[in-house]
Amino acid sequence: MSKFYDQLKDIANFSEHTDIPGTIESIKKNIDFKGPNVWILAFAVIVASVGLNVNSTPVIIGAMLISPLMGPIIGAGLSVGINDSQLLKRSLRNLAIMVIISLIASTAYFALSPLSLDEPTELLARTRPTIYDVFIAFFGGLAGIVEGSRKEKGTVIAGVAIATALMPPLCTAGYGIASLNLSFFAGAIYLFFINSLFIALATLLMVRYLKFPFVEFADPARQRRVRRTISIVALLMIIPSIYTAVVVIRENTFNVAAKRFVNENKSLENSYIYDYTVTHSGKTSILELSLAGEKLSESQRELLYASLEKHGVSRSHLVFKESATAENDKGEGIFRSILERNDLEIKKREEMIRTMENELKLFKSKEIPYRQIAEEILAQHPGMTSFSISRGANVNLKDFNSVEQIVVLASWSQRLSDSELDKLEKWLSVRLNEKRLKVVQVK
Repeated sequence: MSKFYDQLKDIANFSEHTDIPGTIESIKKNIDFKGPNVWILAFAVIVASVGLNVNSTPVIIGAMLISPLMGPIIGAGLSVGINDSQLLKRSLRNLAIMVIISLIASTAYFALSPLSLDEPTELLARTRPTIYDVFIAFFGGLAGIVEGSRKEKGTVIAGVAIATALMPPLCTAGYGIASLNLSFFAGAIYLFFINSLFIALATLLMVRYLKFPFVEFADPARQRRVRRTISIVALLMIIPSIYTAVVVIRENTFNVAAKRFVNENKSLENSYIYDYTVTHSGKTSILELSLAGEKLSESQRELLYASLEKHGVSRSHLVFKESATAENDKGEGIFRSILERNDLEIKKREEMIRTMENELKLFKSKEIPYRQIAEEILAQHPGMTSFSISRGANVNLKDFNSVEQIVVLASWSQRLSDSELDKLEKWLSVRLNEKRLKVVQVK
C-alpha cells in the first residue's frame, strides 16, 4: 500500500516541473496594459459584442481567445500569495482600466448597432451566474496557474480563457448600459466579478501550495504592514468567495427543485400551469406559478404544497397567479401552453403508433404461407391428404415454464416412416425458420 501511495504521489507531483522565478516574471509582464494590448482588447470587445448580438457562439469563443483579460486577474492572485503590495496595486489598476475600456467599447457598439435583439439568448445567459460558473472559474484558474508555472508552456491558457468566459459578461454589461437595462448590467457585472474572484482565489491557493517565496523588505516594520494589508485583502477575497458560492448553490438548488416541481404538476384537474418565474432577493427565493383554467380549490393547493415540500422547498416560497387570462396576458402564454400540451399528446400518439407498427411487423414476420408450404410438401410427399399448422406453447408441468412451439398435424394416405417424419420436421424447421417444431401424424 505504501509503495502504491509513493507511486501515486510521484505521478501527481508537479513541483519539479515548475519554474517559480520564470512564472513570476511572466505573470508580471502580462499584467501591464498599454500599447497594442489596449487595441487588442478593444477589438476583442467588438468581436464578442457582435457574437452576442447575433447569437454566434464561435464568434464569442474567438473573441475570448483574443482577449488579454486574464493577466491582471492572475496577477492579483499572485500578488496576494507572495505579499507583494506593489504588484497588487498594478494588477488592480490595470484590471480596472481593462474593465472601463471594455464597457466603453461594448456600450458604443450596442448603442450604434442596427441589429435587433428580439431573443438575445447569448446575452441572457450572461446575466445570471450559476454554480457551474463558480466551478468553471475556480478550476479554470487552477489550470491557468499550473500551466503558467510549467517550464514547458502549452496551450492550456487559451482553453482557460474560453472556459472562464471573462469577456462576454463585460460586453453584456455594456449592452445593459446602452439599453438602460439595469438588470442586464448588474447581472453581467456580478458574473464577471465572480469569475475574476474565483480565478484570483485559485491562483492564490496554488501559489501557496507551490510555496512561492514571499517578497522581503529591508524595513521589518514596513514588511509587517504589507503582510497585514495583504492578509486583509486575502480575507476580503476569500470571505466573499465563500458567501457567493453558498448563495449560488442555494439559488441553483432552488431553480432545479422548482423546475422539477413544475414538470410534475403541469396539468391539474381543471387547470394547468402554463408558465412560471423564479425570483431571488437576498435570502428569499419565490416561485410564482401562472395558471389558466378554473380557480384552484383548497385541496388542490394543499396537494401542490405537499408536492413542493417533497422537493425540499417550503410552501412559503410558492405564489399562485390565477388571474392569467387571454386578455391580460395577450393570449401568448396560454396559447403556448396549449400548443405544448398538443405537442405532448401528438408525441404520445406517435409513440403509440410506432409501438403498434412494430408489433404489426413482428406479427407479419411470423405469418406462415400455408398454401405454399402445402404445395411444397405435396411435391415431396404425394400421399399427404391434409395438414394444419398452429403456433402454441410447450408447458413444463413441473415448473410451468413455457416455450413457443409450432405443431403440425398431418394426414397421409400411407403413414410416413420415422426417418421420413424426422426428415420432414427438419425441412419444415428450416423452411419456417423455427427451431421448435413438431410434426404429428393423424389418421
